[in-house]
Amino acid sequence: MGASASATQDLGMPAIYLHTLAELLKAIGLDERNLLLRVGLDPVRLQSTDVRVSHAQASEFVTRAIIESGEPGLGAMLASELKLPLHGALGVAIMSSRTLKDALDLMTRYLTLRAPNLSVSCREKGGAMHYTIVCEGDPGPLKGFIMDAMLFGCVFMGAQLIGTAISGAGILRKGPEPSYFRRFRQSIVIPVDYGSQEDALVIPHAALSAPIRFSDDQLAQSSRAQCEKALKQLTEDAGFDCRVRRVIETSHPFPPKLARVAATLFVSERTLKRRLQEENASFQSLVDQVRLDRARELLTGTNMNLNQIADVLGYADAANFTRAFKRWTGISPSQFRGVERQSSGMVIQARTPAHA
Repeated sequence: MGASASATQDLGMPAIYLHTLAELLKAIGLDERNLLLRVGLDPVRLQSTDVRVSHAQASEFVTRAIIESGEPGLGAMLASELKLPLHGALGVAIMSSRTLKDALDLMTRYLTLRAPNLSVSCREKGGAMHYTIVCEGDPGPLKGFIMDAMLFGCVFMGAQLIGTAISGAGILRKGPEPSYFRRFRQSIVIPVDYGSQEDALVIPHAALSAPIRFSDDQLAQSSRAQCEKALKQLTEDAGFDCRVRRVIETSHPFPPKLARVAATLFVSERTLKRRLQEENASFQSLVDQVRLDRARELLTGTNMNLNQIADVLGYADAANFTRAFKRWTGISPSQFRGVERQSSGMVIQARTPAHA
């Protein structure tokens, strides 16, 4: 059984998936930027590989996307866009595996990293392995979208891995065949059987030994270690303060008001404050931590001037931003940028913004 997380933990979804969906919406003529802003998400932040979006905001965005695009098969469309490099360390580990079975074993173990509300169970039946996908909790009307993206995505990624369709493979789906599926049947190059008892990818034993085109033992070992470390970190990041921070990180406008974050997480302002206090955190300290992280990114990774950076971080002017940055790090933003450009190996020890 793959590692899974309780739905109540809300470990968030990698923002890059929502960015990919937004690009897809743009391609079919929808104003994806406007839709993201209405959900309170910053389109620019979604392009970051290490940012995660709260389950509530991700669900709202996907639901609105399906409704406003008028495309019930959006999950099937997204499936073909889910190239392996989008999946971070897990994608690299899968691509560098030796065989298809090794790749599927990795997906089973580390799926929580990419889709915390899904888990995989494996069982042998009739000379084939059934990789059954299970949704934790009740995703409601989004279940079809999720299963389309996951299972059809496996078909496209399998072909990427071995260079051809997986021989003898098939997909089982619960419930009746949706009317939109006929538009996608030709692109899903293996049989799909609806009305089944499970949502599963079925692969004959003979096909599991198919070699991966990009196999690299050294890279497989290092990327698997990255996955293990990331899984441990994600599990440790299951606290309420991490949930609040995820909403802050991707919010538009930035910084968000406490009321907006509380509403996103379906709690009252009072409850949000109390629960953060129980974890020795505060809303303002989390905002400041995100501001410091983003300030460092902008100072080292862009040529934006201090006024522009101050504006992005929600400060009235460069002077206010400079005072805050100096309080957190002991040096000015300009000094920090200079040091970083002189020697990328030199680390600036920051004071925790919580103590500012």
